[in-house]
This record gives sequence, structure tokens and C-alpha cells, in this order.
Amino acid sequence: MTKPLQAVRGMHDVLPEQTPYWQQLEAEVRQLVRAYGYAEIRLPIVESTTLFKRSIGAATDIVEKEMYTFADRNEDSLTLRPEGTAGCLRAVLQHGLAHNQVQRLWYQGPMFRHERPQQGRYRQFQQIGVEAYGLPGPAIDAELILLSARLWERLGIQGLTLQLNTLGTPAERVRYREQLVAYLIQHVGQLDADSQRRLQTNPLRILDSKNPALAKLIAAAPVLTDYLAADSQAHFAQLRAMLDAAGVAYVINPRLVRGLDYYTRTVFEWTTDLLGAQGTVCAGGRYDGLARQLGGRDIPGIGFALGAERVLAVQAALGKKTRSSGLHACVLMLGTEAEIAGLVLSEQLHTALPQLRLQTLVGSVKSQFRQADRSGASLALILGSDELVAGTVTIKYLRQDRAQVTITQDQLADFMRDALSHDANDTRAI
Repeated sequence: MTKPLQAVRGMHDVLPEQTPYWQQLEAEVRQLVRAYGYAEIRLPIVESTTLFKRSIGAATDIVEKEMYTFADRNEDSLTLRPEGTAGCLRAVLQHGLAHNQVQRLWYQGPMFRHERPQQGRYRQFQQIGVEAYGLPGPAIDAELILLSARLWERLGIQGLTLQLNTLGTPAERVRYREQLVAYLIQHVGQLDADSQRRLQTNPLRILDSKNPALAKLIAAAPVLTDYLAADSQAHFAQLRAMLDAAGVAYVINPRLVRGLDYYTRTVFEWTTDLLGAQGTVCAGGRYDGLARQLGGRDIPGIGFALGAERVLAVQAALGKKTRSSGLHACVLMLGTEAEIAGLVLSEQLHTALPQLRLQTLVGSVKSQFRQADRSGASLALILGSDELVAGTVTIKYLRQDRAQVTITQDQLADFMRDALSHDANDTRAI
């Protein structure tokens, strides 16, 4: 017998019993970003490979080893997007969205990286991104960090650590890079193979190495903040003052450099120790020079992205629960005539009560009750031969120890309306 086909390694299905948790996260994000004045933008999954080479950096691990890149029928090189910022800014430039105006945008959707799958890391992963354009000062940096902090509050997530750093301007990083390379060359024999390769291409990424054997060497390396000019220092100081005033705790991490070349000045990460090696839940920063790299004029930009899978994993580790999405009922139709009457009755309820979750069932009596139980429904609306003759509906409580009741079909809409108004916010563990 042929073995059933499996999903591609590192790409997973979100099954029906899992989707309510995804929907709750997405709903909270949608409501929150709208409250802060961010508008949704929907972006292509496939972009020109050049976009990511220019933005992320040709010497980064993402471009060198992780992108899904292919030639189409016209021999154009295309790539499944590994992140969202580059495509979002491309759209802003292409459509003139930041011309003499400020833009606050957000997006969500799948991203793709050919990494080694493990807990919290997938080859297809769902990302939610929030970006702002046209605002050069630290106030927008603080706004995005505060927005993300409020999201954790709404989701009931405690214990995340905000790590904060500044990378200065490109010119300041060039000066620092020279000193860092000079220091690392003195200790090149202590570097692992990956760091020796990065020494020639992207030495700042060595600071982000997770190899514990390099920890002491990295701790003694020159610090970027010592090479910042007055403007960059003032920007970072003002951001910290804003976060202090808002009561947001943070840890300054001078080794936080992020994995993408386009970042300038502010960078930040929200991290956790609940997910093992994949501790970054949300990360972002400022990228004021990226628009020019993509062929546009200089536009200040800043944003962050969170991985939905990791946020949900943190909620699960904390034992958080998700709210049900309203009263759920099933119509059990016992017999051919009952199927016709049940469909008509259910459509009447859908019209009268659009917020009611209602599904019709068919099959044997035993099968229908089994389906209703598995669905998680609170009520079973039973239509059999006796009910059809009498013009009634029998209502059985599936989640409460209450006696079933029989009412007329004309009373059903009012009964269900009353049940909706008294529906407790049921919760389920993630």
C-alpha cells in the first residue's frame, strides 16, 4: 500500500482544533494596531531576488543559505519572501505611499527560510509585521515598543525581557567595524569556522554568536556605543527616557546586532527563556537607509515583526487559555423530512442571529450526537418525527447538567437570542 504523502519538512498544518488560538492572536493584533492608527497592507509572497540581496545583505545567512530562490519561465530570479520589511518598503516606494506623508502599516502572512526545523523554528512560519515611515525621531521607536508591550498585556503574556541597543549610523558602524576586526584578528585562532567566515563578510554578526566557547572573547570586544556621534547618542538617550517614563523595563544589550544588514540606530528584541534556543519572540528596529538601497529617496523607517508560532508557544508554556468565539449549537436532523425542515430552520436562525455558531448534522442518531459532542457545541437542537408533527424543537444541553426542554419553532429565535446574551465566556487551555 502506498504511504500517504506528508507535508514538506519544516512546513506544518494548523489543524481545526488549533485555529481558534491563531484567530484570537490575529484578532487581538488587528484590534490593537487599528487603535494605534496602523492600516493593513497585503503583500506578494514572491518577490524579485534582488530585493532581498539589496535589503537584507548578500553576506547574511538568510541570503547565503536560507532563501527559497528559483528561476521562473522567463529566467527571472524570484524568491519566496524570508521576511516582510523589504517587501513592505518596496510597495511603499512603488506606490508613492510615503511621498510627503507619514505611513503606519501592518501585515501578516507566511515567510519562508530553509533552516533546520526545531521547536519554534519552521521553514514556513507566520509573521505579523508593523512598520512606520516618515518619522525620524525616537518617539516612533518608543510607540512601536509600547505597542508590542501592550500586545503582551492583552494576550496575558508575562515574563518577556525587552533587550535594547543602538547600532548608530552606517558611517559610525564603519569606524567601529575597523576596530572590531582588528580586535578579532588578534584572536582569530579562537574563532569557530562560522565566525572566521563572518570575519571577512559580516563581522558584527560574530557578536551575536550563540557558541558558548566565544562568550568571553565577545564580552571583551570593543563596544559599538563608544563610537557613536552625539546625534545617535541623543536619539538613544531620548528613547530610553520615553520608555522609563512609560514604565517599560528593558535591558541594554550592547551585543544585540540583529541578523539583517539594513538596521540603523534602534534595535530591540522581546525574548523568553521558555522556548529553549529559540528565545526571540518579537524583534525589530530602525532602518533609515533602506529606502535609498532600494532605489528610492531617503525615508526614515522603523518596524518590528513577531512570529505567531512562537507567541502561541509562549502562551501554551504559560498555560494561557483562549476564549470561545460565542455560543455554538448543532441542529440534529433525524430523518429525511427532518433534514429539509432542519435546513430551513437553521437558515432562519442564521438570518435572525448572524453571531450564532450553528451547524447542521446528518447521519444516525448516535453519529449525530457524537459529532455534536466532538464539535464542542453547547446545545443540540433536535428535530425528529415527533417534533415535526408538533412544530417544536427539543433542546439538549451538552455541557451543562440541565434537563432538556421542548419549545415551539416560533420560540426558537428568542430562546437562542437569550442564550447568546447569557453565554459565559468559556475558556479552553491552549
